[in-house]
Amino acid sequence: MAATALGQHNFETTITDNQIVLVDFWASWCGPCRMFAPIYEKASEEHPDIVFGSVNTEEEQALSAAAGISSIPTLMAFKDGSLVFAQAGALPAPALSELIGAVRALDIEAARAEAAAKEA
Repeated sequence: MAATALGQHNFETTITDNQIVLVDFWASWCGPCRMFAPIYEKASEEHPDIVFGSVNTEEEQALSAAAGISSIPTLMAFKDGSLVFAQAGALPAPALSELIGAVRALDIEAARAEAAAKEA
């Protein structure tokens, strides 16, 4: 399954309407982005139950700024609408697989409760 192009028109609904969403912020001129693209694409084929989104930072500058993107590639992971991971840099395939496993295993309600307790 190919990555879904995300922009201001569908970013929020994609994040909120799906259990797990990975988002790759990239640009065509970015060498590390081009190196990460086939790894990301292969993972999308191996995990059809996960939404793999892709944001072209050149075309979606406002969205990229709102997401706080300062370096690309940046990978974000969302579970049940909550941001659970964000990291700049191209991940090797084993690290991406490990991340996917961690996001799947994450008890999001417990994580939200812990975050709320820290804020209180």
